[in-house]
Amino acid sequence: MAKEDYKGIWVFAEQENGVIEHTVFELLAKAHELQEHNKEEIVAVLLGNNVDALAPELIARGADKVIMVNDPALASYSARPYQAALTQLVEKYKPSILLYGATPLGRDLAPRLMITLDTGLTADAIDLGYDKDGVFYQTTPAYGGKILAHIVILEKRPQMATVHPKMFTPFDPNPDAKGEIVKETVKVEADSDYEVIEFVPDENVDVNIADSDVVVAGGRGIKSTDDLKMLEELATLLDGQIASSRPLVDNGWLPHSRQIGQSGATVTPRLMFNVAVSGSVQYVLGMQKAGCIVVVNQSKDAPIYDYAHYGIVADYRKFIPALIEELKNREA
Repeated sequence: MAKEDYKGIWVFAEQENGVIEHTVFELLAKAHELQEHNKEEIVAVLLGNNVDALAPELIARGADKVIMVNDPALASYSARPYQAALTQLVEKYKPSILLYGATPLGRDLAPRLMITLDTGLTADAIDLGYDKDGVFYQTTPAYGGKILAHIVILEKRPQMATVHPKMFTPFDPNPDAKGEIVKETVKVEADSDYEVIEFVPDENVDVNIADSDVVVAGGRGIKSTDDLKMLEELATLLDGQIASSRPLVDNGWLPHSRQIGQSGATVTPRLMFNVAVSGSVQYVLGMQKAGCIVVVNQSKDAPIYDYAHYGIVADYRKFIPALIEELKNREA
């Protein structure tokens, strides 16, 4: 088939234990922007077993159609059965675009489909769009975050990308939304070499900073763990959470669950403090959509100031204690 014969914007509707991954809703919302250009149908592809109840939720969040497969072999994620099932669906319906969340599951499944479908894949995209020539592109940081690259898949179809979480704002659920639900069957067998025995929550994840309304993050310029405790005190006074860029995690001062950026969490708090953070591209994409961004940095030329709503050019060791004292006085 010619590439012009491939139609449809597909979103892989990742779910685990009957709960849809939130990035799916973000991708459905972004798909509507893409649809304004290509006028193609938005389809959520739902794999699992006994997942019928999830299909209306996908319609309510923006899908025009849900293609759903129920099969015991797909009850929990297993790479080879999911790969076989999704490959069969793509070969039957031939979508032009297929999007996955850049989650652990999405990052595992998407490259497998790239091989079986003999197509291209952009990893960890932070934006999607069409250029002036009408070519679909995926934006991703390159060269250590020093530039943003626009990647295109000119000849192969479907055009695929995994997309970083919290890049787009999902639609609120619309209970009156109308859409089509298609129940499909595929030829798939459980992987005899792989069995899920049980799910055990990760007890090492102390908090999900992505859910916090206020985040105070320290960067490479933080000089000691005592200074980090000072930032933690500020976060506590603001009813927020402490976080950091990658260097402090690499130092062992904070767990990875507190890291912001491309290789960490993406946060969208109401208030975001960046203290002694320089502002690499990898870090910025993890917090650039915060409601109010405050920057405290001694260097007035730090790139992070390009994203600040309020900037304080100062030594954080002088400014942060003064701010803490003011907050305590107001509480008194």
